[in-house]
Amino acid sequence: MANSSGTHNDWVVKKLSDVLVLHYGKALKKEDRRDGPFPVFGSSGVVGAHDVSLAKGPGVIVGRKGNVGSVFWSDRDFFVIDTAYYVTSSLPLRFLYYLLPTLNFINGDAAVPGLSRNQAYSLDVRIPPLPIQQRIAGILSAYDDQIENSQRRIKILEEMARSLYREWFVNFRYPGHESVPLVSSPLGEIPQGWEGRRLFDLTKVGYGKNLPTKKLSDDGAYPVYGAAKIIGRYTEYTRENRTIICGCRGSVGEMQITQRQCYVTNNSFTFDPLHQYDFFWLFHTLKERGLRDVVGGAAQPQITLEGISSVELVTPPSLLRNQFQEVVTAIFEQIWVLDDQVENLRRTRDLLLPRLLSGQIDVEAMAA
Repeated sequence: MANSSGTHNDWVVKKLSDVLVLHYGKALKKEDRRDGPFPVFGSSGVVGAHDVSLAKGPGVIVGRKGNVGSVFWSDRDFFVIDTAYYVTSSLPLRFLYYLLPTLNFINGDAAVPGLSRNQAYSLDVRIPPLPIQQRIAGILSAYDDQIENSQRRIKILEEMARSLYREWFVNFRYPGHESVPLVSSPLGEIPQGWEGRRLFDLTKVGYGKNLPTKKLSDDGAYPVYGAAKIIGRYTEYTRENRTIICGCRGSVGEMQITQRQCYVTNNSFTFDPLHQYDFFWLFHTLKERGLRDVVGGAAQPQITLEGISSVELVTPPSLLRNQFQEVVTAIFEQIWVLDDQVENLRRTRDLLLPRLLSGQIDVEAMAA
């Protein structure tokens, strides 16, 4: 139990070297990897697969170069390349997985960012008794399990929507297709009554708004999208409703549907369909087609409004686009409910984690 000063008499301070060993990964070039059942980890997480493992799972991986101090978990046997370490320990590995991200692995004196074992081993860590370690790991794992389950369901739902899109608009097996012949067009054979239409005739396309990265904060009320990915949060938003966006600088061509009330930077295009019933059809059409063929820029890959002005899309009749919207809306509403659940679970877990590992929260009281 915690005493009046907020500390725990039965928690002990040890050097990290007393509780774990960091093992070097091995060099494994991308061209030398053979597709197999074992994930390959680097300092940014899973970077591929291989048919040979280096370590037994479950296991903990720690970034050594690049994404220094990043921590990843593998349920199964895995391979680690030489930009990361893998861990063996006398402590429960799941407890370590939550403990290690709370440590300061960054060496401010190093010319090149990296994590030396001596530097890591010299860090002090507060270790509770084994039952408390197991309880902390169990509490946090329960959140991660729920997050993983929701993410798995999201992927299934996304694949359902994509499969339906491909069935109707790629394979042309849409309701009533049996009575519609295929005809020649500049875009290939398409069903009679379909046509090629310019992207700009179907949607308004614009750039997001510039936002210096120094203005981003972790506690801003609204998510900020860079090249079609959330890069931070901000106190204001530029988009009231969910918006189709595409990375136009950096991670070019990446398609995404934003959250409501978000800020989209000028590293992304925004797409506002002229007809609301085109929303999901347009999103899937752009995602299926891709925009790699209009990428330009010598110093940095980018897509410009001029570059996509020539893009034409095979466009079905409005009645069919509307029908697709009605069917897929229900799927995406389920996805967004699950997205909200994941966000809430992550937020709660991230609030709990430092409090549990510092002893601020008495896990025995939580169990009572």
